Amino acid sequence: MMKPRTPFVLWFTGLSGSGKSTLADKIAAYLSEKGFDFERLDGDTLRGVFPSTGFNRTERDEHIQRVGFMAGLLEKHGVIVLASFISPYRQARDFVRKRCRNFIEVYVKASLAACEARDVKGLYKKARAGQIREFTGIDDPYEEPNHPELVIDTDDESVEQSARRIIDAIQKFL
Repeated sequence: MMKPRTPFVLWFTGLSGSGKSTLADKIAAYLSEKGFDFERLDGDTLRGVFPSTGFNRTERDEHIQRVGFMAGLLEKHGVIVLASFISPYRQARDFVRKRCRNFIEVYVKASLAACEARDVKGLYKKARAGQIREFTGIDDPYEEPNHPELVIDTDDESVEQSARRIIDAIQKFL
């Protein structure tokens, strides 16, 4: 595997169903095809490894801080990190930014209606029915990034257009 000229952390944030994982997977496929060494960190996957991670604000912040710490270590050792997490709070994302040398925040923006329409897991439906509490976008806030390096509007762009914009943005590191 090839090391990048400059390792970086590509942090995908946005509502559930916005397209974070889909885009991160597209970028992973591109990096793999080019032979780059990278690590893919995903919210659903890591919650499977850390099953006691909760969903209130404190537990979410702690989870993001742990993941951010890991991402910073991987980057320090020359690994590109693709991290896709709702990470709804600015303060937790800022914590991660400070732990990384080259942090690229990708705000995967999508309307709540679009996210609910894409909801393959049925989470929004459960949240609306009161079966899931503290669900981001329904009864818990999502704090949009103030100054993300990229804003990808998946309501208006195709997956291919969005992935192309991200690939163009990371070329300087490769």
